[in-house]
Amino acid sequence: MIVSTTKLITRYYETDQMGIIHHSNYYRYFEVARTDYLKDIIGMTYKDVENAGVRMPLTETHCKYKVPALYDDEITITTTVREMTVVRIIFDYVITRARDGALVAEGVTGHAFTNVENKPINLKKFNLGLYQQLFNAAYDGSLEK
Repeated sequence: MIVSTTKLITRYYETDQMGIIHHSNYYRYFEVARTDYLKDIIGMTYKDVENAGVRMPLTETHCKYKVPALYDDEITITTTVREMTVVRIIFDYVITRARDGALVAEGVTGHAFTNVENKPINLKKFNLGLYQQLFNAAYDGSLEK
């Protein structure tokens, strides 16, 4: 399993009336981390993936909040691939706070592989090169699915 890390500084506008980062922002953090994963680990931006005719629409998401992040906290989002098949990919995220190492949140997003018309595809058949890059990142090339 290959790990990608993204560091962010939380912004004032992301806070709620209680002074903590609003829960909806965590899904934005996941998106930033996921696009960093693609760029850092397989060397492709999400735009590159789209230009290859592949879309990855969200099919499921979950976040468990542990301790609040506050304005101006530095957070680290660690991203891994939990599972990948020819038709979907599931990412795991762990968010920690730099000032004390606290576990802030854990989350998951699941994505289908589709073409530009949002029709499901078998990525291995549709774009073998992209499939192999993602597969190798997810499983270090050690499994065949």
